[in-house]
Amino acid sequence: MPRPADVGYLAEVARAAERAGFEAVLTPTGSGCEDAWVTCASVAQHTEKLKFIVAFRPDAVAPAWAAHQAASFQRLTDGRLLINVVTGGDPVEQKSFGDHLDKETRYRRTSEFLDVVKRSWSGELFDHEGEFFHLDQAGLRIGLEEIGIPRVYFGGASPPALEVAAHHADTWLTWGEPVGTVGERVEVVRERAESAGRSISCGLRIHVISRDTEDEAWLEAERILESIDPEQVKAAREKFSRMESTAQARMTELSHNTNGDGIDRDSLVIAPNLWAGVGLVREGAGTAIVGSHEQVAMRLLEYRDVGIDEFILSGYPHLEEALNFGENVRPLLDAAASEVAA
Repeated sequence: MPRPADVGYLAEVARAAERAGFEAVLTPTGSGCEDAWVTCASVAQHTEKLKFIVAFRPDAVAPAWAAHQAASFQRLTDGRLLINVVTGGDPVEQKSFGDHLDKETRYRRTSEFLDVVKRSWSGELFDHEGEFFHLDQAGLRIGLEEIGIPRVYFGGASPPALEVAAHHADTWLTWGEPVGTVGERVEVVRERAESAGRSISCGLRIHVISRDTEDEAWLEAERILESIDPEQVKAAREKFSRMESTAQARMTELSHNTNGDGIDRDSLVIAPNLWAGVGLVREGAGTAIVGSHEQVAMRLLEYRDVGIDEFILSGYPHLEEALNFGENVRPLLDAAASEVAA
Protein backbone atom coordinates (compact mmCIF):
# COMPACT_ATOMS: atom_id res chain seq x y z
CA MET A 1 0.00 0.00 0.00
CA PRO A 2 1.28 3.51 -0.81
CA ARG A 3 2.30 5.54 2.21
CA PRO A 4 0.12 8.62 2.73
CA ALA A 5 2.00 11.85 2.07
CA ASP A 6 1.02 13.39 5.38
CA VAL A 7 3.19 15.74 7.39
CA GLY A 8 4.33 12.98 9.74
CA TYR A 9 5.71 10.79 6.97
CA LEU A 10 7.14 13.68 4.96
CA ALA A 11 8.90 14.89 8.10
CA GLU A 12 10.47 11.43 8.45
CA VAL A 13 11.70 11.61 4.86
CA ALA A 14 13.06 15.12 5.38
CA ARG A 15 14.91 14.13 8.56
CA ALA A 16 16.33 11.07 6.79
CA ALA A 17 17.56 13.30 3.94
CA GLU A 18 19.07 15.68 6.48
CA ARG A 19 20.80 12.78 8.26
CA ALA A 20 22.05 11.39 4.95
CA GLY A 21 23.81 14.63 4.15
CA PHE A 22 21.50 16.07 1.53
CA GLU A 23 21.47 19.86 1.41
CA ALA A 24 17.91 20.30 0.20
CA VAL A 25 14.75 18.52 -0.93
CA LEU A 26 12.55 19.29 -3.94
CA THR A 27 8.77 19.32 -3.77
CA PRO A 28 6.62 19.03 -6.91
CA THR A 29 3.83 21.25 -8.15
CA GLY A 30 0.60 20.33 -9.90
CA SER A 31 -2.91 19.06 -9.36
CA GLY A 32 -1.70 15.60 -8.33
CA CYS A 33 0.14 16.72 -5.20
CA GLU A 34 -0.27 18.98 -2.20
CA ASP A 35 0.61 22.66 -2.53
CA ALA A 36 4.39 22.95 -2.21
CA TRP A 37 4.40 26.18 -0.17
CA VAL A 38 2.06 24.79 2.46
CA THR A 39 3.80 21.41 2.52
CA CYS A 40 7.31 22.81 2.87
CA ALA A 41 6.30 25.33 5.52
CA SER A 42 4.83 22.45 7.53
CA VAL A 43 7.78 20.07 7.13
CA ALA A 44 10.42 22.76 7.71
CA GLN A 45 9.34 22.91 11.35
CA HIS A 46 10.57 19.32 11.79
CA THR A 47 14.09 19.90 10.44
CA GLU A 48 17.03 22.08 11.40
CA LYS A 49 19.34 22.63 8.43
CA LEU A 50 17.60 21.10 5.43
CA LYS A 51 16.63 23.53 2.67
CA PHE A 52 13.45 23.30 0.62
CA ILE A 53 13.19 23.77 -3.14
CA VAL A 54 9.60 24.97 -3.45
CA ALA A 55 8.18 24.40 -6.94
CA PHE A 56 5.39 26.65 -8.19
CA ARG A 57 4.03 28.05 -11.45
CA PRO A 58 3.89 31.71 -12.49
CA ASP A 59 0.18 31.40 -13.27
CA ALA A 60 -0.56 30.59 -9.62
CA VAL A 61 0.35 33.88 -7.94
CA ALA A 62 1.21 37.47 -8.85
CA PRO A 63 4.99 38.05 -8.86
CA ALA A 64 4.94 40.70 -6.12
CA TRP A 65 3.06 38.31 -3.83
CA ALA A 66 5.42 35.48 -4.78
CA ALA A 67 8.38 37.68 -3.81
CA HIS A 68 6.70 38.56 -0.51
CA GLN A 69 5.75 34.93 0.20
CA ALA A 70 9.27 33.72 -0.57
CA ALA A 71 10.81 36.43 1.60
CA SER A 72 8.61 35.41 4.53
CA PHE A 73 9.56 31.76 4.12
CA GLN A 74 13.24 32.70 3.85
CA ARG A 75 13.19 34.78 7.02
CA LEU A 76 11.07 32.37 9.08
CA THR A 77 13.26 29.36 8.21
CA ASP A 78 16.54 31.21 8.67
CA GLY A 79 17.50 31.12 5.01
CA ARG A 80 16.34 27.63 4.02
CA LEU A 81 14.36 28.47 0.87
CA LEU A 82 15.20 27.70 -2.75
CA ILE A 83 12.59 28.17 -5.48
CA ASN A 84 11.84 26.16 -8.60
CA VAL A 85 9.76 28.11 -11.10
CA VAL A 86 7.84 25.77 -13.43
CA THR A 87 6.38 27.29 -16.59
CA GLY A 88 4.09 24.28 -17.18
CA GLY A 89 3.81 21.73 -19.97
CA ASP A 90 0.40 20.04 -19.81
CA PRO A 91 -2.19 22.25 -21.56
CA VAL A 92 -5.12 20.34 -20.04
CA GLU A 93 -3.88 20.91 -16.49
CA GLN A 94 -2.93 24.52 -17.26
CA LYS A 95 -6.45 25.24 -18.44
CA SER A 96 -7.97 23.49 -15.41
CA PHE A 97 -6.29 26.19 -13.30
CA GLY A 98 -7.49 28.94 -15.62
CA ASP A 99 -4.27 29.39 -17.61
CA HIS A 100 -5.03 29.47 -21.36
CA LEU A 101 -1.77 30.93 -22.67
CA ASP A 102 0.20 29.09 -25.33
CA LYS A 103 3.71 27.78 -24.69
CA GLU A 104 5.66 30.73 -26.15
CA THR A 105 3.54 33.23 -24.24
CA ARG A 106 3.92 31.31 -20.99
CA TYR A 107 7.69 31.59 -21.26
CA ARG A 108 7.49 35.35 -21.88
CA ARG A 109 5.32 35.59 -18.77
CA THR A 110 7.81 33.52 -16.77
CA SER A 111 10.64 35.83 -17.79
CA GLU A 112 8.73 38.94 -16.77
CA PHE A 113 7.54 37.22 -13.58
CA LEU A 114 11.14 36.55 -12.55
CA ASP A 115 12.13 40.11 -13.46
CA VAL A 116 9.59 41.39 -10.97
CA VAL A 117 10.41 38.83 -8.27
CA LYS A 118 14.15 39.47 -8.38
CA ARG A 119 13.72 43.22 -8.51
CA SER A 120 11.39 43.02 -5.52
CA TRP A 121 14.08 41.16 -3.58
CA SER A 122 16.67 43.82 -4.44
CA GLY A 123 15.38 46.20 -1.77
CA GLU A 124 14.30 49.01 -4.10
CA LEU A 125 10.82 50.40 -4.63
CA PHE A 126 9.92 50.51 -8.31
CA ASP A 127 7.20 50.83 -10.92
CA HIS A 128 6.77 48.15 -13.57
CA GLU A 129 4.79 48.28 -16.80
CA GLY A 130 5.10 45.04 -18.77
CA GLU A 131 3.21 42.75 -21.10
CA PHE A 132 1.64 40.79 -18.23
CA PHE A 133 2.10 42.77 -15.02
CA HIS A 134 1.58 46.38 -13.95
CA LEU A 135 2.89 47.48 -10.56
CA ASP A 136 3.16 50.83 -8.83
CA GLN A 137 5.72 51.28 -6.04
CA ALA A 138 6.43 47.57 -5.82
CA GLY A 139 9.11 46.05 -3.63
CA LEU A 140 9.49 44.38 -0.25
CA ARG A 141 8.68 46.42 2.83
CA ILE A 142 10.57 43.91 4.98
CA GLY A 143 13.88 43.19 3.30
CA LEU A 144 16.23 40.24 2.93
CA GLU A 145 19.49 42.09 3.51
CA GLU A 146 20.48 40.05 6.55
CA ILE A 147 19.32 36.60 5.46
CA GLY A 148 20.02 36.67 1.70
CA ILE A 149 17.81 36.05 -1.32
CA PRO A 150 16.76 32.52 -2.39
CA ARG A 151 18.42 30.80 -5.33
CA VAL A 152 16.25 30.24 -8.40
CA TYR A 153 16.06 26.79 -10.03
CA PHE A 154 14.60 26.47 -13.50
CA GLY A 155 14.32 23.57 -15.95
CA GLY A 156 13.46 23.28 -19.60
CA ALA A 157 14.94 22.19 -22.92
CA SER A 158 13.15 24.26 -25.56
CA PRO A 159 14.75 27.46 -26.96
CA PRO A 160 12.45 29.79 -24.96
CA ALA A 161 13.12 27.78 -21.80
CA LEU A 162 16.88 28.05 -22.28
CA GLU A 163 16.51 31.78 -22.84
CA VAL A 164 14.68 32.20 -19.52
CA ALA A 165 17.28 30.05 -17.78
CA ALA A 166 20.16 32.03 -19.23
CA HIS A 167 18.76 35.34 -18.01
CA HIS A 168 17.22 34.36 -14.65
CA ALA A 169 18.20 30.95 -13.25
CA ASP A 170 20.90 30.40 -10.68
CA THR A 171 20.69 26.66 -11.38
CA TRP A 172 19.37 25.14 -14.60
CA LEU A 173 17.88 21.66 -14.22
CA THR A 174 17.82 18.82 -16.71
CA TRP A 175 16.69 15.19 -16.58
CA GLY A 176 18.74 12.02 -16.90
CA GLU A 177 19.80 11.34 -20.45
CA PRO A 178 23.07 9.61 -21.44
CA VAL A 179 26.15 11.41 -20.12
CA GLY A 180 27.31 12.72 -23.50
CA THR A 181 23.88 14.17 -24.27
CA VAL A 182 23.69 15.88 -20.88
CA GLY A 183 27.14 17.36 -21.48
CA GLU A 184 25.91 18.86 -24.74
CA ARG A 185 22.86 20.38 -23.02
CA VAL A 186 25.06 21.88 -20.30
CA GLU A 187 27.38 23.45 -22.86
CA VAL A 188 24.48 25.10 -24.69
CA VAL A 189 22.86 26.63 -21.60
CA ARG A 190 26.20 27.87 -20.25
CA GLU A 191 26.98 29.53 -23.57
CA ARG A 192 23.60 31.26 -23.53
CA ALA A 193 24.13 32.47 -19.97
CA GLU A 194 27.57 33.77 -20.85
CA SER A 195 26.09 35.67 -23.80
CA ALA A 196 23.66 37.25 -21.32
CA GLY A 197 26.57 38.28 -19.09
CA ARG A 198 25.84 35.68 -16.44
CA SER A 199 27.19 32.40 -15.11
CA ILE A 200 24.91 29.51 -14.25
CA SER A 201 25.22 26.22 -12.38
CA CYS A 202 23.63 23.04 -13.73
CA GLY A 203 21.72 20.32 -11.90
CA LEU A 204 20.57 16.81 -12.79
CA ARG A 205 17.23 15.39 -11.64
CA ILE A 206 17.36 11.59 -11.70
CA HIS A 207 16.30 8.49 -9.75
CA VAL A 208 18.71 6.04 -8.15
CA ILE A 209 18.46 2.28 -7.55
CA SER A 210 21.62 1.45 -5.61
CA ARG A 211 22.33 -1.91 -3.98
CA ASP A 212 25.30 -3.90 -2.65
CA THR A 213 25.63 -5.65 -6.01
CA GLU A 214 24.56 -4.82 -9.56
CA ASP A 215 22.41 -7.95 -9.72
CA GLU A 216 20.46 -6.86 -6.65
CA ALA A 217 19.89 -3.43 -8.15
CA TRP A 218 18.53 -4.85 -11.40
CA LEU A 219 16.27 -7.21 -9.46
CA GLU A 220 14.79 -4.14 -7.79
CA ALA A 221 14.27 -2.52 -11.19
CA GLU A 222 12.55 -5.71 -12.29
CA ARG A 223 10.30 -5.60 -9.23
CA ILE A 224 9.28 -2.02 -10.04
CA LEU A 225 8.55 -2.99 -13.66
CA GLU A 226 6.40 -5.94 -12.61
CA SER A 227 4.30 -3.66 -10.40
CA ILE A 228 3.31 -1.46 -13.34
CA ASP A 229 -0.10 -2.16 -14.87
CA PRO A 230 -0.07 -2.04 -18.72
CA GLU A 231 -3.17 0.15 -18.51
CA GLN A 232 -1.12 2.67 -16.54
CA VAL A 233 1.44 2.71 -19.32
CA LYS A 234 -1.28 3.26 -21.92
CA ALA A 235 -2.82 6.12 -19.93
CA ALA A 236 0.60 7.72 -19.42
CA ARG A 237 1.33 7.56 -23.14
CA GLU A 238 -1.91 9.34 -23.91
CA LYS A 239 -1.18 12.04 -21.35
CA PHE A 240 2.44 12.55 -22.40
CA SER A 241 1.46 12.82 -26.07
CA ARG A 242 -0.57 15.97 -25.39
CA MET A 243 2.10 17.69 -23.32
CA GLU A 244 4.03 20.61 -24.80
CA SER A 245 7.26 20.18 -22.83
CA THR A 246 10.33 19.47 -24.96
CA ALA A 247 12.08 17.86 -21.98
CA GLN A 248 9.06 15.61 -21.35
CA ALA A 249 9.06 14.58 -25.02
CA ARG A 250 12.66 13.44 -24.60
CA MET A 251 11.82 11.40 -21.51
CA THR A 252 8.84 9.87 -23.29
CA GLU A 253 10.97 8.91 -26.28
CA LEU A 254 13.45 7.13 -24.02
CA SER A 255 10.88 5.05 -22.15
CA HIS A 256 8.06 4.57 -24.67
CA ASN A 257 9.97 3.26 -27.69
CA THR A 258 8.53 -0.22 -27.18
CA ASN A 259 5.12 -1.65 -28.05
CA GLY A 260 3.86 -1.38 -24.48
CA ASP A 261 2.99 -5.04 -24.09
CA GLY A 262 5.42 -7.39 -22.44
CA ILE A 263 7.99 -4.67 -21.85
CA ASP A 264 11.13 -6.21 -20.48
CA ARG A 265 13.67 -4.63 -18.21
CA ASP A 266 16.61 -4.72 -20.59
CA SER A 267 14.79 -3.01 -23.46
CA LEU A 268 14.67 0.09 -21.28
CA VAL A 269 18.43 0.27 -20.67
CA ILE A 270 19.58 3.28 -22.69
CA ALA A 271 23.19 3.63 -21.50
CA PRO A 272 25.47 1.88 -18.99
CA ASN A 273 23.48 1.64 -15.73
CA LEU A 274 20.87 4.11 -17.08
CA TRP A 275 17.32 2.76 -17.11
CA ALA A 276 14.20 4.44 -18.50
CA GLY A 277 11.62 2.24 -16.80
CA VAL A 278 10.43 4.88 -14.36
CA GLY A 279 9.26 7.05 -17.26
CA LEU A 280 6.74 4.44 -18.39
CA VAL A 281 4.22 5.92 -15.96
CA ARG A 282 5.88 8.90 -14.29
CA GLU A 283 5.97 12.29 -15.93
CA GLY A 284 9.04 14.43 -15.46
CA ALA A 285 12.24 12.66 -14.47
CA GLY A 286 11.86 9.20 -15.98
CA THR A 287 15.29 7.62 -15.76
CA ALA A 288 17.26 5.93 -12.98
CA ILE A 289 20.88 5.03 -12.40
CA VAL A 290 20.80 1.32 -11.54
CA GLY A 291 23.77 -0.56 -10.15
CA SER A 292 26.02 -1.31 -7.24
CA HIS A 293 26.90 1.52 -4.90
CA GLU A 294 30.26 1.85 -6.64
CA GLN A 295 28.66 1.95 -10.09
CA VAL A 296 26.12 4.56 -9.03
CA ALA A 297 28.88 6.75 -7.62
CA MET A 298 30.90 6.30 -10.82
CA ARG A 299 28.00 7.35 -13.04
CA LEU A 300 27.27 10.41 -10.92
CA LEU A 301 30.91 11.42 -11.16
CA GLU A 302 30.73 11.06 -14.95
CA TYR A 303 27.87 13.55 -14.99
CA ARG A 304 29.93 15.82 -12.74
CA ASP A 305 32.77 15.65 -15.22
CA VAL A 306 30.57 16.97 -18.06
CA GLY A 307 29.43 19.96 -16.04
CA ILE A 308 26.73 18.91 -13.57
CA ASP A 309 27.19 20.80 -10.29
CA GLU A 310 24.16 19.58 -8.32
CA PHE A 311 22.13 16.38 -8.17
CA ILE A 312 18.47 16.05 -7.20
CA LEU A 313 18.04 12.34 -6.51
CA SER A 314 15.18 10.12 -5.47
CA GLY A 315 14.28 6.47 -4.99
CA TYR A 316 11.31 4.38 -3.93
CA PRO A 317 10.38 4.47 -1.13
CA HIS A 318 11.96 7.86 -0.37
CA LEU A 319 12.63 7.21 3.31
CA GLU A 320 14.66 4.03 2.96
CA GLU A 321 16.40 5.12 -0.23
CA ALA A 322 17.57 8.43 1.26
CA LEU A 323 19.25 6.54 4.11
CA ASN A 324 20.60 3.88 1.74
CA PHE A 325 22.23 6.51 -0.46
CA GLY A 326 23.62 8.43 2.50
CA GLU A 327 25.16 5.34 4.05
CA ASN A 328 26.51 3.63 0.94
CA VAL A 329 27.00 6.05 -1.98
CA ARG A 330 27.64 9.39 -0.32
CA PRO A 331 30.91 8.22 1.32
CA LEU A 332 32.22 7.16 -2.10
CA LEU A 333 31.41 10.58 -3.55
CA ASP A 334 32.99 12.34 -0.58
CA ALA A 335 36.15 10.27 -1.02
CA ALA A 336 36.30 11.18 -4.71
CA ALA A 337 35.84 14.87 -3.88
CA SER A 338 38.67 14.65 -1.33
CA GLU A 339 40.97 13.15 -3.95
CA VAL A 340 40.21 16.00 -6.36
CA ALA A 341 40.80 18.60 -3.64
CA ALA A 342 44.13 16.98 -2.74
